[in-house]
Amino acid sequence: MAWSTSEIADLASTTVNAVRHYHRLGLLDEPERGINGYKKYGVRHLVQLLRVRRLVELGLPLAQIGDINACGGQEVLRELDAELAAGIERLQHARADIAAILREDAPADTPAGFEPVASRLSEADHAILHISAQLFDAQAMADVRRMVEVDVTADGVGAQIDGLAPDADEASRERLVRLLAPILARNLVEYPWLLNPTEHLSRSERVAQQTMSEAIAALYNPAQLDVLGRASRLAYDLLQAGSDAPDDDPQPRDLALVG
Repeated sequence: MAWSTSEIADLASTTVNAVRHYHRLGLLDEPERGINGYKKYGVRHLVQLLRVRRLVELGLPLAQIGDINACGGQEVLRELDAELAAGIERLQHARADIAAILREDAPADTPAGFEPVASRLSEADHAILHISAQLFDAQAMADVRRMVEVDVTADGVGAQIDGLAPDADEASRERLVRLLAPILARNLVEYPWLLNPTEHLSRSERVAQQTMSEAIAALYNPAQLDVLGRASRLAYDLLQAGSDAPDDDPQPRDLALVG
């Protein structure tokens, strides 16, 4: 018995276009043609097609099916299995992140781990967190999460800074500096690496400093930048006043980033 292209495609639960594509890739032998010019597929072609379809079902790329046919494919399947396992792990992480975002009613692009506090962070804070995740290692970001979880409940300082107008008066700025500095000083005590984060960088120190500096300048208005800078310096002074640290200790970076 001979089958037409549409008939053999139907038997293999695929499409005519797929059959033609397999011919072009050399995965399916060309059959003879009848006197009417139509292709005449036999059992050998059906078996070839079913084998190709099986490997496609397993997730094997068409470009590798020829290798499977040539060598039996055990090593190729092992590599595919490892790729699938990694893919499953990524999907499981994605599902866990999605569940957390939905549970906390957080913005869809919330950085992982920050879902519980995301609704209380400004757009600038969200942006800084996204950038920080590309510059710092997992341990540092875990510390940042703990800092943020505590700081968003501290007298609403973050919300007040978010609402600070670009031309805010000196009294308003100084009041926020005095509120923010102790929070940053506490973070310095609990997370000493903030003064010298080199060991926690996933990029070079030059790239990290340049990227963060440009991000801060672009995301915060002049009054906010003034408050963040002054609060960072005051936090360092408070830390120095409460310790015997020498004068040549490292100067504070942008401590307010994680405050």
